[in-house]
Amino acid sequence: MFSRNGRSVAWSAVRHAEPMSFDLDHHGDAEVGAGLIDLAVNVRHQAMPAWLAGPITASLSELSAYPDDRAATAAVAARHRRDPAEVLLTAGAAQGFVLLAQALRGARRPVVVHPQFTEPEAALRNAGHRVERVILRESDGFRLDPGLVPDDADLVFVGNPTNPTSVLHPAADLAKLARPGRVLVVDEAFADTTFRPGVPGEPESLAERRDLPGLVVLRSLTKTWGLAGLRIGYLLGPADLLRRLAAVQPLWAVSTPALAAAAACASPVAVATEREIAAALAAERAHLVERLRRVPSVTVPGDPASAFVPVRLPAADQIRAELRRRGYAVRRGDTFPGLGLDWLRIAVRDTATTDGFVQTLTEVIEERP
Repeated sequence: MFSRNGRSVAWSAVRHAEPMSFDLDHHGDAEVGAGLIDLAVNVRHQAMPAWLAGPITASLSELSAYPDDRAATAAVAARHRRDPAEVLLTAGAAQGFVLLAQALRGARRPVVVHPQFTEPEAALRNAGHRVERVILRESDGFRLDPGLVPDDADLVFVGNPTNPTSVLHPAADLAKLARPGRVLVVDEAFADTTFRPGVPGEPESLAERRDLPGLVVLRSLTKTWGLAGLRIGYLLGPADLLRRLAAVQPLWAVSTPALAAAAACASPVAVATEREIAAALAAERAHLVERLRRVPSVTVPGDPASAFVPVRLPAADQIRAELRRRGYAVRRGDTFPGLGLDWLRIAVRDTATTDGFVQTLTEVIEERP
């Protein structure tokens, strides 16, 4: 045990993860295959709306020119009430982690809050950083305790809502992590999937906060709009810091079709549609959680808030394999630091798909010896 701010904290909460004991490069797309119902990848499976498909298609006539990101940058900045200098467009949100890891090689004590998306730690390690982990506990609902992050950590990564735990941390708790001399990276790749009745916009988002020192918010357009293959995301943060990240970014990193998508997805119609989709997703998620909690031996921790639900159940690795044989792909949980072999992650789908899946899951569990 050690003491921080008058409180006792277990050493296991903050520790070096020197051996790479988890497959940080494993992602949900590795689980899917021909003929499988995809509950492994957290990308919405719906037809692209005309207001998005139109600009992307029109941009194909402009491919002889090098990409010009000024209009898309201005559109994203306007959406988040920021100066364009505080926006850096990227070839997918994952590229943002690589830019941060490469540009901030001088960080003395990088910390990643787990369980969460593994790319931040993978990018840091690939850039030569020695990474520490703060492991949040199931007994606490995987909720963030700002006091667990070492005071002298100068580069901190945390997801909100967090993949794979689907926890939406209070913005006030995240804000407590910001301080001079520290870069705080909040991964909001799934922020547009969150919804709270009576609350306009995205609950707990820090995307418009310009008053917190060193805050970088990472965003993705992949999930809601089904653009995983187009690769488009962006970073929001202090202009001087984003210039450092841009300096290590490849030239013309974001394609012309991706820029057209970024501009379209920042429009008022897109933002309004996102809120409608998030509200519908909340109902579908509630249905999935309610059904899962009635399955024997399945535990759904906390209050899931995003497009996926984590579950703990005995022999999850074997059950995952049997589900695959019966036509369902789900995401293994053991590659996430802080989880283990008894965890799976399940994407939220329409209620009919959910009902079919839960019925199959129940049969698999009941048939086990």
